[in-house]
Amino acid sequence: MTTDTPARLLQLLSLLQTPREWPGGELSDRLGVSRRTVRRDIDRLRELGYPVQATKGSDGGYRLVAGKAMPPLVLDDEEAVAIAVGLRAGAGHAVEGVDEASVRALAKLEQVLPSRLRHRVSTLQAATTPLTSGDGASIAPETLTVMASSIAGQERLRFAYRSGDGTPSRRQTEPYRLVSTGRRWYLVAYDLDREDWRTFRVDRVGEPFATGARFTPRELPTGNAAEFLRQSMFRRQETYEFEVTFAAPAEFVAARLPNWLGAPEPIDEHSCRLRASAGDSVEWLAVRIAMVDCEFTVREPPELVGYVRELGGRLTRAAGADDGWATDSR
Repeated sequence: MTTDTPARLLQLLSLLQTPREWPGGELSDRLGVSRRTVRRDIDRLRELGYPVQATKGSDGGYRLVAGKAMPPLVLDDEEAVAIAVGLRAGAGHAVEGVDEASVRALAKLEQVLPSRLRHRVSTLQAATTPLTSGDGASIAPETLTVMASSIAGQERLRFAYRSGDGTPSRRQTEPYRLVSTGRRWYLVAYDLDREDWRTFRVDRVGEPFATGARFTPRELPTGNAAEFLRQSMFRRQETYEFEVTFAAPAEFVAARLPNWLGAPEPIDEHSCRLRASAGDSVEWLAVRIAMVDCEFTVREPPELVGYVRELGGRLTRAAGADDGWATDSR
C-alpha cells in the first residue's frame, strides 16, 4: 500500500498515461487504496491540469485524454532511456526535421535523468550504429545539449573551435540559437572577443562549457537566426542564382525544403516558383529539389538545368536496365 500521497499520485499518473481505460477497481488494487481514495486522487490530478476522463458503469473507469495544454509526463526507466537514445541519435547527425526544439527536449531530459539511466543511455548508444544519409558530420549529443541549455539559460558559452583550414582558437560567446540545415548543425552567437555576430559549425566545436555568467540577449541584425546563417554562408561562398517552378502549392513545397533556401512564391493555388541563391553544388541542389516529390521545372542557371537533365536520363536508364537481375515478387 502506498501511503505517501505524492508518490501515489505519480504512480497513478504513470498508469493513466498508458493508452487504455483503467477500471476504478483495478486502480484501487494496483495502488492498494480504497476506491474513494482513487476518486480523490483523480480530482487532485485534474486540479493540476491533467485531463482525466471518467466513464460511468458498475465499475467506472478512468483514462487520460488530450487537453488544451501538454501536462508534465511521467516516464518509467525504459521509456526515459528509449526517448533519450532516440533524441541523441537524431540530434547527433543533424537529421532534417530534428531541430532546436528536439535538442532542448534532450537537454531537459538528460538534466533530470538519474546517473544509472544516463549510463544506460550512453552504453546503448555506443553499442548501436544509426543509419544516416552520410552527408553530414557526426556530433556528440552532449555538445548540443550544453549549447541548448546555455541558450535557454542565457549563459555565456566557452569552447574550442577549429576553422575550415584547421586553425584552432578559443571562443567566448553569447549563444543565440542552434540552426539545423538538414545536413549540419550551426550555432549563431555573439563572439565577445571579436565583438561581432558569428556562425559556428557545431561539428568543429570542442569542449563546450557553460560559464554560468548571465547575459541579456542582443538583437540579431537580421532578426532571424536561419536568415542570418543563410546570409553568412553566402558571404563566404561563391553563390549562384537559381529558379525552379513546382507543380504544387507553395505551402507543400515550403514544408519540404530547408528554410534557408527561402520561401517559394505562389503562382496560383496549384503551383509556385522559387527564386533564390545557393552556395552548395548543383548536384546536391538538384537532388534536394527532386526530393520535394512533385513535378518541377528548372529555369536557371544552365549548369543546374544541364545536371537535372543528365540526372533524369541516368535514372531513367537505371529504371529500364535489364542486367540479368530479377526480383521474386511471390
